[in-house]
Amino acid sequence: MAPPRDVVKIAVQKRDAIPQLIQLDQAKPLAAVLKEVCDAWSLAHSERYALQFADGHKRYITENNRSEIKNGSILCLSTAPDLQAEQLLGVLRNGSREGRREALQHLVLLAPDMTFAQEVISREGLQKLGTIIEEGDDLGEELALALQVFLELMEHGVVSWETLSVPFVKKVIRYVNMNLMDASVQPLALRLLESVTLSSPTLGQLVKNEVPLDRLLVHIQVMNQQLQTKAMALLTALLQGASPAERKHMLDYLWQRNLRQFIYKSIIHSAAPLGDEMAHHLYVLQSLALGLLEQRMRTPLDPYSQEQREQLQALRQAAFELEGESPSAGGLSADRRRSLCAREFRKLGFTNSNPAQDLERVPPGLLALDNMLYFSKHAPSAYSRFVLENSSREDKHECPFARSSIQLTVLLCELLRVGEPCSETAQDFSPMFFSQDQSFHELFCVSIQLLNKTWKEMRATQEDFDKVMQVVREQLARTLALKPSSLELFRTKVNALTYAEVLRLRQTERLHQEGTLAPPILELREKLKPELMGLIRQQRLLRLCEGTLFRKISSRRRQDKLWFCCLSPNHKMLQYGDVEDGANPPAAESLPEQLPVADLRALLTGKDCPHVREKGSVKQNKDLYELAFSVSYDHGEEEAYLNFIAPSKKEFYLWTDGLSTLLGGPMGSEQTRLDLEQLLTMETKLRLLELENVPIPEQPPPIPPPPTNFNFCYDCSITEP
Repeated sequence: MAPPRDVVKIAVQKRDAIPQLIQLDQAKPLAAVLKEVCDAWSLAHSERYALQFADGHKRYITENNRSEIKNGSILCLSTAPDLQAEQLLGVLRNGSREGRREALQHLVLLAPDMTFAQEVISREGLQKLGTIIEEGDDLGEELALALQVFLELMEHGVVSWETLSVPFVKKVIRYVNMNLMDASVQPLALRLLESVTLSSPTLGQLVKNEVPLDRLLVHIQVMNQQLQTKAMALLTALLQGASPAERKHMLDYLWQRNLRQFIYKSIIHSAAPLGDEMAHHLYVLQSLALGLLEQRMRTPLDPYSQEQREQLQALRQAAFELEGESPSAGGLSADRRRSLCAREFRKLGFTNSNPAQDLERVPPGLLALDNMLYFSKHAPSAYSRFVLENSSREDKHECPFARSSIQLTVLLCELLRVGEPCSETAQDFSPMFFSQDQSFHELFCVSIQLLNKTWKEMRATQEDFDKVMQVVREQLARTLALKPSSLELFRTKVNALTYAEVLRLRQTERLHQEGTLAPPILELREKLKPELMGLIRQQRLLRLCEGTLFRKISSRRRQDKLWFCCLSPNHKMLQYGDVEDGANPPAAESLPEQLPVADLRALLTGKDCPHVREKGSVKQNKDLYELAFSVSYDHGEEEAYLNFIAPSKKEFYLWTDGLSTLLGGPMGSEQTRLDLEQLLTMETKLRLLELENVPIPEQPPPIPPPPTNFNFCYDCSITEP
């Protein structure tokens, strides 16, 4: 007879004792269970003990999480968290140096547990750790352990970072600024200051004032990858907290100190692989630097500004000053000069005779003028050739330089997401951005020449302007997606993507997506769908069995913690657990946590997920909730959730499809549609391979009428002579 659902069979271990195999009744109070376990080992005072999971982080079992105990779980009997916290803090207060070190090592292991952390915090453990950090008697292992425990306790969010004292923060800053410091201390100190900067504007300003940018540059330029990453994290946190004017000043200084060159040569092109956290910080740095263009992008041209009028005149003169009579030449009347200037601005490609009216549109505002001036000054021959070649044509195929530049600037701002808030998880930075100064303007110079080339390939007229811009958008987007490492490589790849090549790629994609629409083929595809959907379901479940590394996103948008989740080979358990950054994915049998598939109830995605609803800042960031999904499951009498943030859109589709399959629901993701379409196209082509170049009729041939009689069967009983 099967045991009741509330009863699970488990093992309980104790040091120097024979393990107990017991049946745990989940309906029985935990204190009563502890007393029975202690009585079996003849232990008095059961209130002094607690149960922990033997695997993973050895979390304490409480009434809130006891439903996570499943059949086959292994528990261990240990000291109760309140007594354990009291003992360890007592050693920190009165113990020897060696005793304090061992106590801190024990605290590092237990601090991630919320139950234990609350006991330590309630006994003023943070204050004691703060004293150890402030005194700094030992600048080596003891200080590193104290910082690590302090960070783990603060990560629980029980105590606000704003409660930290100024002397404490200054002491941590001093550790960052010291030259001769243990290599394990400074990454932890930088991590602490990053959390302070993101959480407290007041203390963040203190960090900004006390930590020189030169000091962060020193840390970034060392070969210690962990120190390098944490220094970059603090740098991006300081930049995010600065005003636009301060941010521009800071970035200008960093570029002057050759940070861009170092990132390009020694981080992006380093022999060591680029970590996910560093990739995210490089993305943030790129976004913040491009964000400095937003003010110019949203500022229209002021027709009363003398400086801006002079810039427009300089743009005109750079193109036409060698063309015979100059408007500024003597002997011309004012009306004649105005008429000639208006005509030349028209030839330059402005829609209106007064160019200020074209540049009143925002975006791109003054950023378009900046791009045009940069092109005219840094590529004068290409600029003159572009303008004169098109202004002298009379076959209606001229490409308007100014109008094209204005629209191209808008296009580049959209592709590079200028002015958009930084994503909390994105890592898609462009290595080309760090390859040289003024990367946005240089990219414009390449793109405007590409536009002129594409215009001629399409033999476009003014009526085709929007079509040309669509092709140029596709050329730029496809090339940027390849992440070229330098501007020269970008130039080579984008120029190779001609208009004819774009048409070929479109046709190929269209054939892959559409296939043939003949009714017999559609009927064949419908018959193939069930088999192919079964194949896709099988692939999704295999992908879940392989498992995926997910990142934890905390309330302060930190993402430096990893956890791994996979489906058991028999498809009956979801197995998961935390892993260290940089470690290989663990084996399924070594994962501490298990969730039976039979307990799953529903799949939630996007804004419906509880971990998305709880974070107010996520509402500002569309891409985070687009990657969020959760599964609800039975947690005792309540409903609990296992929450995920997918590392990419593809992983989001694979996992949501796989979980839907486990729940018996349909797979409705975009990836499933694409996979099914690809498989249908391939299978259909294989089935029709022998019918190549044979026209398939829209309707099946008519069935002939039956014969007048059916006397045409052969009588096998008659033997031939």
